Amino acid sequence: MSRRAGRARRAAPGAGPAGGPAWLAVAGRWAQRGRDAAGAGRLGAMKAAILGPDHHLPPHGTPPPWPGREVRLDGTVTYVRDTPATAAGAEPALYVHGLGGSSQNWTDLAGLLADRLDGQAIDLPGFGHSEPSRRYTVPAFAEHVVRWIEHSGRGPVHLLGNSLGGAISVRVAALRPDLVRTLTLISPALPFLDFRRSLQGRMLPLLAVPRGERLVGWQLARLDPEVMAQQVLESCVADLTRISEQRRREALEEILLRYQAAHYASVYVRTFRGLVSSFLRSYLRGPESLWRLAAAVRVPTLVIGGSEDRLVDVRVAPQAARVIPDSRLLMLRGVGHVAQLEVPRTVARAVLGLLDEVANPVTVRDVAS
Repeated sequence: MSRRAGRARRAAPGAGPAGGPAWLAVAGRWAQRGRDAAGAGRLGAMKAAILGPDHHLPPHGTPPPWPGREVRLDGTVTYVRDTPATAAGAEPALYVHGLGGSSQNWTDLAGLLADRLDGQAIDLPGFGHSEPSRRYTVPAFAEHVVRWIEHSGRGPVHLLGNSLGGAISVRVAALRPDLVRTLTLISPALPFLDFRRSLQGRMLPLLAVPRGERLVGWQLARLDPEVMAQQVLESCVADLTRISEQRRREALEEILLRYQAAHYASVYVRTFRGLVSSFLRSYLRGPESLWRLAAAVRVPTLVIGGSEDRLVDVRVAPQAARVIPDSRLLMLRGVGHVAQLEVPRTVARAVLGLLDEVANPVTVRDVAS
């Protein structure tokens, strides 16, 4: 490149690193602050996750989505799917999905764990079959989860969250430990600000556009539902051969449901805006930092991450396991953002390992070592 061309490139307006938008450069600088803030809490003694025996799980299969029902909670309908326990002594569990997901994301895992966990999976407000709400922030969603646990009378529960659901679950576990037995985080959307490491970074400009949800609605309208379903799977899953034809059909049904819901585009953008806002606040002093809340979690915690996650920085899961005091980590090579969909048996074995360790901490660790 000539000196003139080099100067022209450096002078290009709005250019960040490698010629990217300026906001990417800003995000990169904030990322270091994020790592500093993440270390603000006391670093816990991170352990490797223990996998329970595969033969303790049901045979391989692809169950249909678990039956759901509508429950009126605080004036709006919350949709919940029940996965009844298959053995006596099973303990209550609650599954919380991520941004753009639904209770169907937990079908396989909930079924595999039904011998140990009496499961419920909810659709967060505005997602799946649940009615929209007024606020779409991490604190608002966390309060909704708290209200659901209180309303159901099942607490304390084993709380499992994926992506946004992981951030929500961290807040619940930190602020209401009386409602949580154990915490399982799968690719938790805890703060990182180098959005070059996430496909979601492309959405950031929408947050600066008044009523950016209209652009999302326009994008939905112009894309064929089957194309949209394929794009969603490709962004979330590293190896699509692991996803059965039945699960692909269900993904298409979920997309069609989004097309039919007039509120969906607005809910999606407002939720993403709320999540980014939580990320930004986490790098400022104060009690609202998700990393500081993570450091305050005292329940036994399992953190699972995928090496091929394209939506959450792959460094977040190990960082979460370092920050949360009583935590263990499982990093899955060649797995994407939704490990409970892509490799449900491996995730189920890790959850079994957590449950066994909590029940018999000395024995299980001794056998594993």
